[in-house]
Formats: sequence, structure tokens, C-alpha cells
Amino acid sequence: MTPTRLTILVLYYSRHGATRKLAEFIAQGIEGVPGCDARLRTVPAVSTVTEATEPEVPNSGAPYVELQDLDECAGIALGSPTRFGNMAAPLKYFLDGTSSQWLNGSLSGKPACVFTSTGSLHGGQESTLLSMMLPLLHHGMLVLGLPYAHPALMTTSTGGSPYGATHWSGVNGNQPISDDTRQLAIALGRRLAETASKLRSA
Repeated sequence: MTPTRLTILVLYYSRHGATRKLAEFIAQGIEGVPGCDARLRTVPAVSTVTEATEPEVPNSGAPYVELQDLDECAGIALGSPTRFGNMAAPLKYFLDGTSSQWLNGSLSGKPACVFTSTGSLHGGQESTLLSMMLPLLHHGMLVLGLPYAHPALMTTSTGGSPYGATHWSGVNGNQPISDDTRQLAIALGRRLAETASKLRSA
């Protein structure tokens, strides 16, 4: 009997594309682990103007996430740009609607990691990562970071944290993702997938 492949959800919100690019590198790391597939998903923007709506299908990028994606995944990588040291409202809005998953424990015991992109180098990267960890912990997930076994954590000057992958995009969002950041994002995705595989085998 062929073992079932593991689906790892890479769920993100990206306004200008930097967080989306990080998500793609994390997915690359996931898919480098035998038996694991990355499922890229995003969330629609929210607005204080109640009449504003988003199309049912995004104009570009990943499809919108559905609650079923949470039930079906073997782990989650959660990403957001920084908004005043916190996750962006669209991602928080989606997570606030996951009470049914919390009540039935569908995420409990699954591994998770977080990632972010900021306009300034000291713009709240680590506090944003911590803000995303909180709902994952409430869901009973096993939150993973990046160990210092990855030398790029000590040499990077463009982001990177033991709490998760980060990127400094610059005020105008035009800073390219550095090689260090790319390596760390791929390593984070690989670590997430390897952990999910080990948990399934246990």
C-alpha cells in the first residue's frame, strides 16, 4: 500500500509580494522532503468600508484559503507582513473564524511555523512572528523555529530570526530577498515538513 502524501498548508497574506515570495521559498523547502506537498493559500483583504468587497477568486497568486484546508493539512506555515509589530488584519480576521477547528481539535498536535516581511529592518519582525504564534498555540499546534545550526542566522543582515523566517523589504518594498533569507525560508519549510513526517511515523 502506498503511503498517503502529507499536505502542508502555507497560508499567508501579502500586500506587495514580499511575503508571498517568502511563502514560495518555504513551499520549496516543504516539497524537497519526500512524501510532502505544499498547498499555497492566501486570505482576502479586509476593509473598514463595509461596502468594499474582494473578488471570489484572487486576480493573481494562490487561491483563498478555506476552513477545509486546515482540516486536511499535516502542518501549517503562517505568514504576514508586519503591521505595527503585529500580523496584518486580513490574516487575523481569518484566524478569528477558526472556532470550529479549535472546538474539534483538528489542528492539535500538528506542527507549525511563522514568517514575515517588514518595510524597515527593526519594524517589529519578531513581535509579528510572536503574534502569529499565539493563535497556533491556542489551537494546540507544535510551534517550530529556526535553530542556530543554520549559519545564515548569524551572518544575515536582511532579516532572519530563531522565531521564523523574515525579510526586510525596504520602505518601498523593493529590497530583493537575500541569499541568506532564501536559505532560511527553505530551511524552515524543510524543517516543518520533516517534523510532520516524523509525527506521522511515530
